[in-house]
Amino acid sequence: MTELDATDRAILNAFQGGFPVVTDPYEPAAGALADHGVDVTAAQLHDRMVELDEEGVLTRFGALINAEEIGGTATLVAMHAPEERFDEITEQVNAHPEVAHNYEREHPHLNMWFVVSVADAERVDEVLGAIEDETGQETYNLPKQREFHVEAKFPVEGPLEDVPGGIDLSDLGPNADPTDRQQLTPAERDLVVEIQSGLPLSRTPYRDVADELGADVEWVLETIRRFDAEGKVRRVGLIPNHYALGYSENGMTVWDVPDDVVEEVGPEIASFDFVTHCYRRPRHEGVWPYNFFAMTHGRSEAESDERIETVRDRMAEYWEVDEEDWDTLFSTQILKKTGIRLDERAEANTA
Repeated sequence: MTELDATDRAILNAFQGGFPVVTDPYEPAAGALADHGVDVTAAQLHDRMVELDEEGVLTRFGALINAEEIGGTATLVAMHAPEERFDEITEQVNAHPEVAHNYEREHPHLNMWFVVSVADAERVDEVLGAIEDETGQETYNLPKQREFHVEAKFPVEGPLEDVPGGIDLSDLGPNADPTDRQQLTPAERDLVVEIQSGLPLSRTPYRDVADELGADVEWVLETIRRFDAEGKVRRVGLIPNHYALGYSENGMTVWDVPDDVVEEVGPEIASFDFVTHCYRRPRHEGVWPYNFFAMTHGRSEAESDERIETVRDRMAEYWEVDEEDWDTLFSTQILKKTGIRLDERAEANTA
């Protein structure tokens, strides 16, 4: 865990979402911190964020794109990689550019879990078929059937820890009415590609993006605000490296929830602030009996266990949970983490 002072902690707790989308966002952000008793100028706030980025506390800063709303599809895939061939199979799987994330997880059989991202949903079967041919191992496709929650925020002990969700300044900026248009314009596509890895950590991030695109800064501000309203952007703010914040226990809890109560259970589990992702996915008969996934993160094994038990207790309010009805798959190794690249998906969805 990286050493952080009180001001660093306040910034991280305040702005994992809700960062203002205005020409100079640091002025209102610093003012909001001051309103909460954190004495920092706009210039000092900017300097602190640059330092947090350089120290590896931040993964990036900017707009968190909702890839599903941009175009194409992504799916979670599980497979077995025999121990004696694990490194070989890792290389074969990771060689596919469509594989964005790949983790080794603790499970007696399905020990490799990866995400396939494609512009055309029909290509999922093609990619999985190629992986099966190359590795000789069967893949188990687990597409998202229902998203209950995606909100990967990681509070730290210190100032503003008790402010749920942090400081929300997302209402600042130009008005932008959402549209029902599904496809992107060429200019919107270029913006998505430009900001998918984050905004520049400068005093004028939106202006810098506009200059890079040869666009007007007001158009960039309005479009990001509209994307937020349309769900193409989940939030704008700091994206922390949760490992640097001490969240070392990454547990994917999986549950065999009766089909007649899963739609009731989902929102209940999604309401826990320590559950960062919550989905319904298909079972695979004889291999994978679980249809409900809830990702939890803890700063210690004890905290992680306590949080998982809290989820179990809430589950038990809806059905009789037996030990064989659930499991926790902790990640033991990051095998690949390039992020979901949106270039191809955005291009395919451009009118």
